[in-house]
Amino acid sequence: MGYLFLLLATIAWSFVGVLVKTASTMVDSSIITFSRFFFGVVFLGIFLLIKDRRVQLRSGLKWIWLGAAGKSVNYIFENIALTIGYSYGNILVQPIQTVTLLLASAFLFNEKVNMRGWFAASLCIIGVIIIGWNGVPFHTFMQGSGLTTLLFTLAGIGAAVHVLSQRALARTMDSGNMNFSVFFWSSMLVALPMPFQTQGFTGTVSVWAWAALILLGVITGLSFFWFAEAMRRVSFVVVAIVGNCSVLFSILWSYLFYHEPITGYVVGGTLVFLTGFLLMNFPMKRRRVAKKAATVTA
Repeated sequence: MGYLFLLLATIAWSFVGVLVKTASTMVDSSIITFSRFFFGVVFLGIFLLIKDRRVQLRSGLKWIWLGAAGKSVNYIFENIALTIGYSYGNILVQPIQTVTLLLASAFLFNEKVNMRGWFAASLCIIGVIIIGWNGVPFHTFMQGSGLTTLLFTLAGIGAAVHVLSQRALARTMDSGNMNFSVFFWSSMLVALPMPFQTQGFTGTVSVWAWAALILLGVITGLSFFWFAEAMRRVSFVVVAIVGNCSVLFSILWSYLFYHEPITGYVVGGTLVFLTGFLLMNFPMKRRRVAKKAATVTA
């Protein structure tokens, strides 16, 4: 079952970009962001009621609010960038998250990071730069891909804050109710500005777009549980390899579903930051820094 949970989480995360792109044909990024949290809370709540016969909503812990704020930032900027850019663009979130977690370990938690860790982080940054540049002239980069790279960078920082909150909350809460609480309050946070900023339905209403919104909610609500269960059952080395393969699937789906151009720069940059991930995880020693920097999220 552990391998099945890991495969489900990996495949689910790899489809996020394509699903956001599909949903954007009907609604704007604000609606997509809210829907990812709203449907996520609905499906996770149903799952917890079936599994535990109760749902625990918490609000009195600061890390719940920090996690909600971080995940909100993650989804807001990721969805904007995916709406205006390529559907594989969110592969940049993972390396940015990894570098942010490494910097947090070094400067916020005063943990020692060796040269191997810094070199791996450098590879992640170089990979992001190569993909963001994509071989285009500088003025084109500043007008187009530079903006989406910035948005994905902000999304990655938000995702890192969410991961830190998960680690803090895991000491006192189970993963199901922890995520339910964080996602519930995230949905409230992203809903606040919607009456003033959203354009609502901006395209043709379609079954595919509605299905994409619902599936994004399923991924938000259940993928973290699948991944947590996989971590309990599968060796960390397998989790590190298979989990990070979601970026390769994301590129494949973008080509198959939207025929987006996959240049040598995209492939090369991806291989560079994946090398950084693997370097950070092998050999598999129980270093806290390595474990913190290796987390994968949706």
